Amino acid sequence: MFLDYFALGLLVFVALILFYGIIVIHDIPYEIAKERDHPHQDAIHVAGWVSLFTLHAIWPFLWIWATLWRNERGWGFHKLEEEQHDLHHRLEKLIDQVDELKNEVSYLKGKQAQEKAAATQVQAEEK
Repeated sequence: MFLDYFALGLLVFVALILFYGIIVIHDIPYEIAKERDHPHQDAIHVAGWVSLFTLHAIWPFLWIWATLWRNERGWGFHKLEEEQHDLHHRLEKLIDQVDELKNEVSYLKGKQAQEKAAATQVQAEEK
């Protein structure tokens, strides 16, 4: 008799934990959006409740939607383009510097070869 009531109590306890656990889990994207001051946090919150009725089928997309926004860089795409543009210009400068260094090395090798040839010619004339 006691075990029947204990089992019933345990069943109710587990059901309540699962029920509240699902509600807490569905709210994670909204909490992320709220923490990041997302401009669509209300929509994410409502979509989280809708995801309860779709058995959380859209929940991963809500998570992605909430994590894409950052207050300091927005969606991040514009800054990424700027960074790529800056990297491209830095790469062009480095290529120009490498070309200048190649030319300088070629010039110095030629100058060294001329000096060697002159030294060899002087030695040949001395003999």
